[in-house]
Amino acid sequence: MVLPSLLFLAFIVVQRLSELVIAKRNTARLLARGAHEVGASHYPVMVAMHSAWIFCLIVFGLGQPVHLGWLAIFAVLQVLRVWILTSLGARWTTRVIILDEPLVARGPFKYVSHPNYMLVVAEIFVAPMVLGLLWVAVLFTVLNAAMLWVRIGVENKALAPMRAG
Repeated sequence: MVLPSLLFLAFIVVQRLSELVIAKRNTARLLARGAHEVGASHYPVMVAMHSAWIFCLIVFGLGQPVHLGWLAIFAVLQVLRVWILTSLGARWTTRVIILDEPLVARGPFKYVSHPNYMLVVAEIFVAPMVLGLLWVAVLFTVLNAAMLWVRIGVENKALAPMRAG
């Protein structure tokens, strides 16, 4: 049956497109407040990787059975996603935008430095598993690890002066 996988895939596509709209709006507002972007050169690579992940989910996942255990884990991750996004509020964006203000220290940021990246790591593995696509989960987990190695390094370097104070 195609409908369960279609609904799952539609959720992911609508969610990611909605987040891009939110991120673009937040980025523009932050830049208008005097923030600046760092690491812009790796951003197109990250977008391409995430786009390829979604493309693979759609091409190879449409019509696959939906595994309810993995779907339950994915649902829990979405609750965490909402917690992260609401904790960051207008500071959430898909780019590394540095604002000369104290770092967010509420919500999951009280406990870990990069909860959004931890969430994305989990989602990149779990979403393909909902559709039984182990090879997609493994391939994009490896690609995402390389991407995050670059991105977190850039972000940590840019935020180091704010953390020292």
